[in-house]
Amino acid sequence: MSLKKLLVLIGVMLVVAVALAACGGAATTAPTAAATEAPVAAVALPETPYLTEWQGSAHNNVTGEQFRHWDDVAENPDGVPTSCAKCHTSTGYQDFLGLDGSEAGKVDAAVPAANAQGIQCVACHNAGTISKTTVVFPSGVEIKAGDDVRCMECHQGRESKVSIDKAIALFGENVDVDAVPAAVKDANGKDVSLGFKNIHYFAAAATLYGGMTHGGYEYEGMTYDSKNTHVAGFDSCTGCHDPHTLKVRVEKCAECHEGVATVDDLKNVRMVSSTPDYDGDGNTEEGMFYEIEGLQTILLAEIQKYALAKGGAEIKYDAATYPYFMGADGKAYPTWTPRLLKAAYNYQVSIKDPGAFAHGNKYIVQLLVDSIKDIGGDTSKLARTDAGHFAGDSMPFRDWDFDNDGNPLYTVPFGCVKCHTAQGLPTFLKDGGTTVVTSNGSTSTTGVQSMPSSNGFMCTTCHDGAAFPERYAVASVVFPSGKTVSLGGKDADGKFVADDGNLCISCHMGRESTSSMNAALRGKDLDTVDAGVRFKNIHYFAAGATLFGGDVQGAYQYEGKVYLGQNMHADKDGKMNKCQDCHDVHALKPKVESCETCHDTKDPTAIRGDATPDYDGDGNVTEGIKGEVDTLAEALFAQIQTYAAANGGEIKYDSAAYPYYFGADGKQYATWTPRLVKAAFNYQYSQKDPGAFVHNPKYVIQFLIDSIEDLGGNVSTYTRPEVPAAK
Repeated sequence: MSLKKLLVLIGVMLVVAVALAACGGAATTAPTAAATEAPVAAVALPETPYLTEWQGSAHNNVTGEQFRHWDDVAENPDGVPTSCAKCHTSTGYQDFLGLDGSEAGKVDAAVPAANAQGIQCVACHNAGTISKTTVVFPSGVEIKAGDDVRCMECHQGRESKVSIDKAIALFGENVDVDAVPAAVKDANGKDVSLGFKNIHYFAAAATLYGGMTHGGYEYEGMTYDSKNTHVAGFDSCTGCHDPHTLKVRVEKCAECHEGVATVDDLKNVRMVSSTPDYDGDGNTEEGMFYEIEGLQTILLAEIQKYALAKGGAEIKYDAATYPYFMGADGKAYPTWTPRLLKAAYNYQVSIKDPGAFAHGNKYIVQLLVDSIKDIGGDTSKLARTDAGHFAGDSMPFRDWDFDNDGNPLYTVPFGCVKCHTAQGLPTFLKDGGTTVVTSNGSTSTTGVQSMPSSNGFMCTTCHDGAAFPERYAVASVVFPSGKTVSLGGKDADGKFVADDGNLCISCHMGRESTSSMNAALRGKDLDTVDAGVRFKNIHYFAAGATLFGGDVQGAYQYEGKVYLGQNMHADKDGKMNKCQDCHDVHALKPKVESCETCHDTKDPTAIRGDATPDYDGDGNVTEGIKGEVDTLAEALFAQIQTYAAANGGEIKYDSAAYPYYFGADGKQYATWTPRLVKAAFNYQYSQKDPGAFVHNPKYVIQFLIDSIEDLGGNVSTYTRPEVPAAK
């Protein structure tokens, strides 16, 4: 038994001892023989730990509605019903755990209202909770969370996307989402109408775990943030709340967040990962509480507009009065459509967890924005997701949530953890990991293992937690080609110099190279279709590989050709040559205002620089360099299609759909020749770095022209950038 659980067990024993002492014990018969020994001195029982803290908490507020709701015997002759007793009585919670000898996982008997005396010590400190490590949410999803499951059993809500869909499904498979469905008979023959579903109060765990437990109504085709990890040590119930007083540990919040002295001050907190204007009011400085509040106002207005138009009745909302949504007559709103129910449910989800702005603000933002859109509102000025590194709802972080059979996985394989988890990169750096090319030409990383999936990056992904806010010092980066470079260059002794930009290119390097391509194609005939040839994907945003060009050979570089190396964009004063020079390190957006310093525009696509030749041969020498790159990319793809038709069949390309290249049947393209796969690799490269025209345009132009030429295309009208002679 762990020390922690042993201490808990001791606490249980103390509670029992105090309870026995309070009971006093039953009367006993006096002894028949006279006492011959001196009386034993009374033993002082130990005090109950944290008793004072608990006595002042909401769990001990025995006069509150949460414990006195069932006192009217006429309305509740059995007391607290089984559906409520688990969370509103200590007896019910123990019944749920099976401590009374009944089946665990459900409450078997109602609890007399007189026994609803708060959530007492024995509710959470007992033999059942010591061994309890998981909790099942209303959606049916089971979460493993250690001691926090004691809190989560009750603070999880009572509905979910699953129950909302189930309620709607009662009215038919093809129910009109914008019509009030006719009543149907339930299993008992009773008429059932579509009505509102209430998430219930303080569903903090559902907010915290977001899309993992589906507490909100999640719309089909949309992805959602998973568990809000925040920062280590402050991503759990007891990490942020005192488990006995229940109060937020505000003093801990103040260690990182300035201006925080009270719980109310937390409403003003906005982390650097929250850069968009979610509610579209033009204020990107306000706390996340106010962003959510703004979206709530918009959604309620849309709900009222929709209800009148589709339900034919006015709708009002009162957070303090059951059943919350009322008609003009003050009674329960009667005319629900499936679409209205979904939006109203999400509105209630956002309201009934008053700490949602801290527990899982991005998840709530997503639910609100999607509800506004679904019910007909204008979302053009709203934002539902964050900059790439913090976009917990996007595929770079959600791709591993489920296995091929749809079972929960939430595990990122070792080959992806470095760049797709919050802890991957720091673990990679700490353990001395490297990027290597295996014998079959694939790339891999050492020094890391599979990890739980993340909800985007955290501060400690790039900032050293032990010396915060210092960033990890990275002297050099090894690319998939095996080449080692540094944005800090080398010192007088020839040693690589650390630079913050090296953190960026540790991931933005691509996953393939000339080396891996050659290794995979070694010994194969260039123009023979070979079943052993497979397309290799450079991967997304290989900006570092583009920036260093021929120095790291990220694109496929043809033998006998010479390629440009690192692009020194503005080497006159050493600025605008590194990731952080040109991009906001948190919002990731290009600093387009900096372009205007030298160029007459803030639009990078219009900039040509010193690109005087007509590289693409279209006669236009004033278009931006992006225009030159785009024309050559189009020419390359046309040549790819021509070659494929002559050597294997029709080929199509879709940059948004894996595996990108498809045959006429819509399935993965399979008739590759080595020559074709080289050109296809380079075309994909040009598409997967959308900033390639800035990062190193002449390098990109070189490999595009070379690819066209290698496939047999006419390149006589093109101008291939020259490589300056070495000094």
